Amino acid sequence: MPIVLIDQESDSEATIVQLSFGNRLGALLDTMKALKDLGLDVSKGTVSTEGLVKQTKFFITQSDTGRKVEDPDMLERIRLTIINNLLKYHPESSELLAMGEVFGIKAPKKKLDDDIKTRIQVKEDGPKRSLLYIETADRPGLLVEIIKVIADVNIDVESAEIDTEGLVAKDTFHVSYGGAALNSSMSQVLVNCLRYYLRTPETDIDSY
Repeated sequence: MPIVLIDQESDSEATIVQLSFGNRLGALLDTMKALKDLGLDVSKGTVSTEGLVKQTKFFITQSDTGRKVEDPDMLERIRLTIINNLLKYHPESSELLAMGEVFGIKAPKKKLDDDIKTRIQVKEDGPKRSLLYIETADRPGLLVEIIKVIADVNIDVESAEIDTEGLVAKDTFHVSYGGAALNSSMSQVLVNCLRYYLRTPETDIDSY
């Protein structure tokens, strides 16, 4: 299972990108070059092995400011750049990634809209913020559109963790409204807006 995880929570100074695809990944110099071409610096990288899975982490900052990446458009470009590199240098990942439908040599066997159920959850995470979890079929531009939907209802995104696991996007956001956690009515507004945008034949909604 190819996995691309973008972590905005663990490090206050850098955006962490974690990439794994079994034991198939090497030094990923091509990926680091592609990130630099986006105007980003890879401040450090680590490689660890858990069982048969090799995990590579990049700590990324913006070249012009030296700070972590906050712009949703750039986060989506980072995600798509890494996935495109994965498809280029590991074409066997094509049928395991949603982007393989468009850019890969072999399309996924699953039909994204038919086989992958969308789940949306809003949970309390203290008095000042709520936790929004979205699991849905991956597609290009998904992160930017989700952020736009959230912003359209005047909800602030404080941090995010963007997880692409094969065909599925599993995104977690810490959100607030007016400096406080979302109440039940605001949670429902957010869920309804996201459900409309992410509508698929089956959508499982949980809001607390």
